[in-house]
Amino acid sequence: MAATPARRPVPALPSGSDAAPGTVALKGEVWRQLRRDRLALAGLVVLALLFVTALFGKLLTEWLVVFDPTLVRLPEKLLPPLAFASAALPADQLPAFGHYLLGTDDLGRDVFARMLQGSFVSLSIGFVAVSIELVIGLALGGLAGFYGGRVDALIMRFTDVMLCFPTFFLILTVVALLPPSIWNIMLVIGVTSWMGTCRFVRAELLALREQDFVRAARALGLSDARVIFRHLIPNAIAPVLVSATIAVASAILTESALSYLGFGVQPPDASWGNILSDGRAFLFDAPWLFVIPGAAILVVVLAFNLVGEGLRDALNPRLRRSR
Repeated sequence: MAATPARRPVPALPSGSDAAPGTVALKGEVWRQLRRDRLALAGLVVLALLFVTALFGKLLTEWLVVFDPTLVRLPEKLLPPLAFASAALPADQLPAFGHYLLGTDDLGRDVFARMLQGSFVSLSIGFVAVSIELVIGLALGGLAGFYGGRVDALIMRFTDVMLCFPTFFLILTVVALLPPSIWNIMLVIGVTSWMGTCRFVRAELLALREQDFVRAARALGLSDARVIFRHLIPNAIAPVLVSATIAVASAILTESALSYLGFGVQPPDASWGNILSDGRAFLFDAPWLFVIPGAAILVVVLAFNLVGEGLRDALNPRLRRSR
């Protein structure tokens, strides 16, 4: 009796349990590389402090009157940093710690309380806008890289058209037409900034779609959507993480610029951009109104960029082997 020919085995998809040790090892290697990069580590420390400050700032400015960023004290206007509050102020208007850590503005509002509120607002806009950007970029880039052909050509020509517009002026135009709202700013920044993510994901998927694990997924009858979003995009996420880290810094800068021009976060809410805008009229009389928010924007954007550069080096296998 003739022997039955052996069936060619279908390559097995990496299961969660099989992939876990490699994933853990990769995370450990990335963390070791980040610890060796002193600039990236310094950026991580700054961002950790910023997250804690933003969280506590949100709670303090909403629950405690002494941290109220909208409280007007006209007799206390334009006081320098570390100035003591007047003893004539009512008890419910006294600032925290009895003095103004970062001075006051032209309405006597506590700059420290406004910076606390602005940190939460600026970070929220940055992360929500980048989340919207990632959703759009991952979806369009995944479709373009997986299907290729006409789908790829159509999506990439649309991406090229979007790249032809000056992004900031496009955002400025749309924000000027919409009602002033923090959510509108988040949406507009996210919807107009997805092109880089789309191109990154497309390039990665073009290289990955002919791999054995993709053929195995197709042989098992998995849907295209599952192959793209369950198996391909997770393997292409490394450059996207780097791009997203730097994109948060870009979104914070964009929001600050919009608020500085009067199209961003509207009073009485505070953001670093409108604090900076309020201080431009007092550049020589009260320079702290300009220097403090400007320095905060500089340090935070620099920290995000340093962490992004560190992640890029840590996630690059060729750089890991060369060290």
